[in-house]
Amino acid sequence: MQRAKILESVMKYVFMASAFTAILAVVLICLFLFINGLPAIFDIGPGNFLGGTEWLPRGTRADPTPLFGILPMILGSIYVTAGAILFGVPIGIMTAIFMARTCPQWLYKFLKPAINLLAGIPSIVYGFFGMIVLVPFVRENFGGRGTSMLTASLLLGIMILPTIVAISENALRAVPDEIYDGAVALGASHQRAVFFVVLPAARSGVMAAVILAIGRAVGETMAVNMVAGNQPVMRTPDEFLMGVRTLTSNIVIEMGYAGGLHLDALVATGVVLLVFIFLINILFSILRKGGTRY
Repeated sequence: MQRAKILESVMKYVFMASAFTAILAVVLICLFLFINGLPAIFDIGPGNFLGGTEWLPRGTRADPTPLFGILPMILGSIYVTAGAILFGVPIGIMTAIFMARTCPQWLYKFLKPAINLLAGIPSIVYGFFGMIVLVPFVRENFGGRGTSMLTASLLLGIMILPTIVAISENALRAVPDEIYDGAVALGASHQRAVFFVVLPAARSGVMAAVILAIGRAVGETMAVNMVAGNQPVMRTPDEFLMGVRTLTSNIVIEMGYAGGLHLDALVATGVVLLVFIFLINILFSILRKGGTRY
């Protein structure tokens, strides 16, 4: 008994140390970004940096003054992420409902591993798929060059499907069967019981799936870099067949040769991206409150 108590105490502190290590890692990452990025934002000017519409690190022949405006990249990230949500979230939630409440067991044995396999495919492979399949498909059926906001949204929508399906399915399965049985006993059909009773009861878990999917979409780099067109110019939502550049793509494209203020501006772009993700998580955490937690 004494040995078991000692082992329990030791494991308690091991788990505590693991938790504090994770927190410390997040704090150190934030400190690194803010310490190195905030001075660049103030050197450039918050208005010029966040609201500027031109990204010209070396200036032009007529005016060599560098310009570091990331508003086109901010909007590009928003447009691509919003398109991925419009495409991926409905399909992901419908798939989760099918797997949790309708799918026959023989089909589930094949469908579940296939969904899990999607989560393990490297992003560079998704990028090749986008270049070989999605880019020609968009070019032939919608017009444009194919490397566009629409193509990046479709590819990201596919990439976030495993996250949405897995977490939403677990949330739906966690809803007690008594809730479904009660709805059916009151006269609801199977579909109405699932969509109007079980799904709202699992809203908290489904929202968590959407939050994680948005985080994946916002932070994705390589796949988007290969199909989005990488054009750091201002776009509007109706220009979905034109190329865009996201915040992450901007960093990965230019980090290899940047130096001085240019390098600091890229780090500052990472600060904006981090704050952007924090705001998304806070917003959805507020929306999750008040829902039944399953």
